[in-house]
Amino acid sequence: FHIIHQPTYMSKYPPAQGLALAIGQILAGHPIVGVWMSFGLMCAAIGWMLYAWMPPRWALFGGVLAIINPMLGITSYWAQSYWGGAIAAGGGALVLGGVHRLMRRSRMSEGLLTGAGLVVLANSRPYEGLLLSLAAGAVLLAWMLSARGPSLAVSLRRIVMPMCIVLILAGTAMGLYNFGVTGDPFRLPYQVHEETYAVAPIFIWQDLRPEPVYRHQRVRDFHADYVPLYVAQRSLSGFMEKNIGFIWNWVKFAFNVFAIPFVAAFYPLTRWASRSCWVRWWLVAYVVFLFGLMLSVVTAVHYAAPITGLNYFFVLTAMRLWRRRHKRAGRCMLWVVPCLALAVLVLEAVSGMTKDNLSAWYLQRARLLAQLSRDESRHLIIVKYGPHHSVNDEWVYNGAEIDRAKVVWARGMDPAQNCKLTAYFNDRRIWLLEVGTGEPSPKLEPYSTDVCRRQSA
Repeated sequence: FHIIHQPTYMSKYPPAQGLALAIGQILAGHPIVGVWMSFGLMCAAIGWMLYAWMPPRWALFGGVLAIINPMLGITSYWAQSYWGGAIAAGGGALVLGGVHRLMRRSRMSEGLLTGAGLVVLANSRPYEGLLLSLAAGAVLLAWMLSARGPSLAVSLRRIVMPMCIVLILAGTAMGLYNFGVTGDPFRLPYQVHEETYAVAPIFIWQDLRPEPVYRHQRVRDFHADYVPLYVAQRSLSGFMEKNIGFIWNWVKFAFNVFAIPFVAAFYPLTRWASRSCWVRWWLVAYVVFLFGLMLSVVTAVHYAAPITGLNYFFVLTAMRLWRRRHKRAGRCMLWVVPCLALAVLVLEAVSGMTKDNLSAWYLQRARLLAQLSRDESRHLIIVKYGPHHSVNDEWVYNGAEIDRAKVVWARGMDPAQNCKLTAYFNDRRIWLLEVGTGEPSPKLEPYSTDVCRRQSA
């Protein structure tokens, strides 16, 4: 559902996550290895960011908290699935840490790393990255124009020029990528996809699009599901209901047991924030960022990934303030909170490993694909969906080079179209797979081409 077919067969999403998966595929033969690497880099970037804000041991502690976060840590879907989140969080940490370092000691290296963070955000979560980048840029610009800021020459040489170099090079590469995919350097694959398939717009202030002509009912069902969500958010009650749920999910995933220091140190934390203008700037940026997300028709936890680094900054600050005011209780909190997080993390991991999910559709598909891939023949699987099939459990997915794939998946169509399909792949064994029929296992059997032979005769 998220792939464009014209003018190029390509994912609609920005390429950062795909690059990570490709690196894992090349280095280890499995895309998930690229996800693990991106998660490790995210934790390192968060530690690097925190090192600009607080002493080294606290920054290292923050990196550890990012690893053991029960909901967004090493066992989470950010680290164990292809949904993404870690790359954008790492890019956001580079921007936040780079801006703060530039404000402390302007050096070209910090300018280059800040520019690299902007590039990562632009190629992972462009809209959310733009929200964070504008907020960070406003903080940096306010400092540059203040009495404490550097001279114009220093600003141009150590801040503006390094970031411009990175952004120009990356912008050229992005333009070439867009040109190769869509034929226009300024047209994103995402735009092509939305113009081709989508009915519901991206933002709540936009109008519904005319429904296109879909070739498959399942594709129509998938896109039609977003229309009621869009319509509901056009009212104040619907907008509040959806976004209260989103904020709650974000707090639950991002903070969970790490909310304990907030509750314990709420009063000193608010006093500390009120005395620091830069902290107030970041708090405002955080609120504006979340409000910007609320304007999207669809929201998810990983959409807020760019702001993740600030979560750990506020958590560690609460711990430091509590330790300063109550030394014995503060030391206890430094042990209790991570130990509690680690305990929940282990419980989640054990629950996931012992859960009986062998009948899950994605494992059934993986087993079938592995079985057919071991066969010497090449295969075409025509998938027929039954009335009990969920539109989100999509079996039809192919690699980048369909014609060279060992197994090709296709949605079933009318007999005439199926005959064209089987004629094109006439050198393959052809199967009919029925899913969503109410049976616990999908039904795979040879596809009969008798109708096609009669039509050709």
